[in-house]
Amino acid sequence: MKRNFFYWRLILSVSILPVLAIVPSLVWNQPARAQEGERAGLIYASRARQGMNSLADSESRLKPTEIFTDSSLERTSAMRQGWKPLSDYKFLAQSVPPSSIIKQGSQVSLNGRILALTWTQQPANSTSGNFRTWIADVGLMQSAGVDLLSSADSAKQPVQWFSVSLTGAQSLAARATGPYRYLDVTDFARLAGWEISADGNILKITSQSASVTGIQQAEIESGDRIVVDLDRPAPWQINFVNKPIPSPTPTPNPPDDPTKPAIPLPNLRTAPNLETPDDPTKPALPLPITPAAPIAGQEWSIAIDAKAAPAIIQQTFSTSKQLLSLKVEPDGVQTKVKVTIPLGWRPQVFSLGNPNRLVIDIRPDSLLEKNIVWAPGVQWRQQYQNLGNARFPVVWLEVNPRQAGVKIRPILSNPPADQGTAPLLQTAEASGAAAAINAGFFNRINRLALGAIRRDNKWLSGPILNRGAIAWNDRGEFAIDRLTLQEILITPANQFLPVSHLNSAYVQPGIGRYNSDWGTTYTPLSGNEIVVTVADDRVVSQSPGGAVGTTTFPIPANGYILALRADLFPASELSIGTLLRLETNSFPADFNRFPYILGGGPVLVQNSQVVLDARAEGFSDAYVRQTAIRSAIGRNAAGNLLIVAVHNRAGGAGPNFAELAQILQQMGAVEALNLDGGSSTSLYLGGSLLDRPPSTAARVHNAIGIFIQP
Repeated sequence: MKRNFFYWRLILSVSILPVLAIVPSLVWNQPARAQEGERAGLIYASRARQGMNSLADSESRLKPTEIFTDSSLERTSAMRQGWKPLSDYKFLAQSVPPSSIIKQGSQVSLNGRILALTWTQQPANSTSGNFRTWIADVGLMQSAGVDLLSSADSAKQPVQWFSVSLTGAQSLAARATGPYRYLDVTDFARLAGWEISADGNILKITSQSASVTGIQQAEIESGDRIVVDLDRPAPWQINFVNKPIPSPTPTPNPPDDPTKPAIPLPNLRTAPNLETPDDPTKPALPLPITPAAPIAGQEWSIAIDAKAAPAIIQQTFSTSKQLLSLKVEPDGVQTKVKVTIPLGWRPQVFSLGNPNRLVIDIRPDSLLEKNIVWAPGVQWRQQYQNLGNARFPVVWLEVNPRQAGVKIRPILSNPPADQGTAPLLQTAEASGAAAAINAGFFNRINRLALGAIRRDNKWLSGPILNRGAIAWNDRGEFAIDRLTLQEILITPANQFLPVSHLNSAYVQPGIGRYNSDWGTTYTPLSGNEIVVTVADDRVVSQSPGGAVGTTTFPIPANGYILALRADLFPASELSIGTLLRLETNSFPADFNRFPYILGGGPVLVQNSQVVLDARAEGFSDAYVRQTAIRSAIGRNAAGNLLIVAVHNRAGGAGPNFAELAQILQQMGAVEALNLDGGSSTSLYLGGSLLDRPPSTAARVHNAIGIFIQP
C-alpha cells in the first residue's frame, strides 16, 4: 500500500500513554481482551491538530490530538478527563414511575429515520410536570451508537457516547419491564444535545446538525483504521449490506439430513435450499451444481447522521488485504462509509470525544468482553473462548430459572399451528419473550419441525433419530440427553404394531401417528399413504392418502390419525371397528415427568465431560467435522441455564462440534446440547438481536423463550 508524506507524519506523531480509552461499539463489532497492548498506537484524525504531548500532560487529560487504542479489561477515570464535566449539569432525581399519565410507543424517529424501538415517557413523580423518557437499551445502542458498559446492577446502566460519559452514580437508571429493559435517557439526551418529543406511537429524537470534516486512514498492528472527523457528536449505526451470496456446492443426499427419507418413498417432494446453504441438515438441490465463484468479501455500511462536503465524498482511499474497498457516499442527511472486508470479519466501530471522532477498525477480532446484569436472573455476557490458537467470540445469556418471575418456554413462529417460519426477532417479540434463542431443526420446504417439541405436556412434535433434547420444568430442574419416544399399538389379537413417530414431519417407512396436538387436520407428507382414523380407541375409517399434500383428513379430538407409509402390511390389522390399545414410553424414562422439551443434537456435554457421539444421533461424521456458526444450550453447576451463540473464530471459520463441546465445557457447562445453527443462529434480548445484524439471520421454526413476569 502506498503511503504519502502525511501518513508518516500521522504515524510518527504518536504518543504512547499508560491510559485506557472507552471503546464503545455495537455488540457484534467490538475488540477482545488479548489486544490490550495493541491499541497503544495513536493516529491523528485532523491535519490541523498534530504535535507531540508530554507524558505529564497526557496523564492529566485526554488530548484532543490523540486517538487511543484501549485495553478491554479496565476503564480508568483518566480517560474520562477532558470530556464534558458532569458537575456542570443538574440531574433530576429518579423515582418509581407513578400510575398517572404514561406515553408509550414502539417506534422512534431518529433524525427522520423510523426505527422499531420501544419507549415510554412518564412523570418524574406524582406531582411533577416534567416527563422522563425511557428507551429500550439494546435498541438504543444499535441505532445511535450509545455504548452499554459492563454493570453488576440491573437498575443502573453506565453508558458512553463521544464525550458524554455517564458512569458510577451518574449511570442511567434502568428498569426491566416484561420483555424490555428501559433506560432513562432524559439526562443523557440533555448532555448529547438531543431534542425529544412524543407524537402518538412515535418518539421523535433530533440531534444537532453535524458535518464530516475529514476522513483519514492508517495501518494498525491487527489491520486497518479509518477515522471520521466530526464537528459535533452524531448518531451512527452499522449495517450489513445484504447482497446475494452464492451457495456452496451441497453434498448430495447427506445421510444425516432428516428431511431425506432413509428409504426412498414415492412422490416425496424436494426443493432447492434457498435460505440457509450453510446448514447441511436442510434440503439441498438434488441436481449437480457448478461450484460458485469465490466470494471476495462482504460489505458493511456505517451510517452517520452528518453531511460530508463533496471533496470528502470524492476522496480516493487506499486498500489492503483486509480493507478490500472503502467508499464514502452521501444519503440525504447521512454520510455512509462503506467497507468491504473478508468473509467472517466485522468492522469494530467506536466514538471518541474532544475532538469528536468515529473510529472504524478492520480487524479479525471485533468483540469486546461485556458482563451486564440485564435483569434479576438474567445476565448478558460476551467474551472470547480460547482453544489452542483459535479464539472464538461467544455471546450468551446466563439465566437463573429459580428467579421469581422468570419462566422458560418453547415458542413457535406460527402458534398455535406447528407450521411456519419467521425471523427470531419477530417470533420473540410477538410472544412477549424478554430473551430467546433459536432451537430445533425443521424442514425448510414444508416449514415443519424435525425433532422434539413438548409444551404443557403435549407433544407438538415428537423426537427423531435418538437425537439430543433438553427437558425442564418450572422448579428449575433440567435434563439433557438423547431422547427416544416409543409407541406401540396393540390389537385384540395381541398384534404389536410399532409407531415410528408421533406428530412428526420426519418421513420414513412405518406408521406415523398424529393427534390433536398436531392440529385439526392431517395432510399426507408422502405419496400413496394409507390414512387410518381412530376415535375412542377404535378404527373408524381407512382411506388412500393420494398424492403429497392433496387431501386433508380431520383429526378427531377424541382420537388420532395413523399414516401408513411404504410398508402397508399393518392396514390388514387395522380394519374398521378394530379396538386398539396404545402404549407410550420415553427413553430415558425421566423425561416423562417434564412438561417442556425441545430437541436438537448432538448432545455435547454430560457430567462436565464431552460426550459427542454423532452416529448415535444419526449425524454423519462429515457433518460433525463441518465448521459453522453454532447455537447451544447448557446448564452449569449452579443450575443456571447457558444460552449460547458462537460465531466465527478470529480470522477463520466457526467451530465444529468437537470445538463447540469444548467451548461449553470451558464455560462451566455440566450438560450441553447443540441447537440448529448456521444462519439460523440468533440470540435475542430486549427487542434486538445481540449476536448478529438481523439481515443476516434466517427464518426459524421454533425457539426457547425467556419470559420475565412481574
